[in-house]
Amino acid sequence: MSAERKNINRGYKKLEVWQDAVELYIIASKIFSKLPNHLMRVASNSIDASHSISRNISEGYCRRGLKEYLNFLNYSLGSCGEFHNCYYSCYKAQQISENEYEELDMLHFKVENKLIRLIESLQRKKKTGEWEDSFAGN
Repeated sequence: MSAERKNINRGYKKLEVWQDAVELYIIASKIFSKLPNHLMRVASNSIDASHSISRNISEGYCRRGLKEYLNFLNYSLGSCGEFHNCYYSCYKAQQISENEYEELDMLHFKVENKLIRLIESLQRKKKTGEWEDSFAGN
């Protein structure tokens, strides 16, 4: 891998919740890509739901406005709910194993809770006016 490229617009990469969400996508991709051909649509939708979590975190961060950031974090939280439904349904339908379910659920639970805490923190900053909607001073 080449040297890390850094700028203010890539600051989301420092967020543990984003890093964990990317890891969740990687695990989901490995698990769901093993499903048989007749379940490829289920697999594709499940992988996309898991990927949507990190994508919305990064897109919201790059918007730089707090209101938009919070909107995208809430979309990400919605994707968490969608993804939980995906892997839970597949587990109940015996399409993924109990070990695969547990691996997904442990990391998903961690991501979901970190995301909720980030949203709560930013809502407090919005309320107190601590958020700067510009690149100045960064």
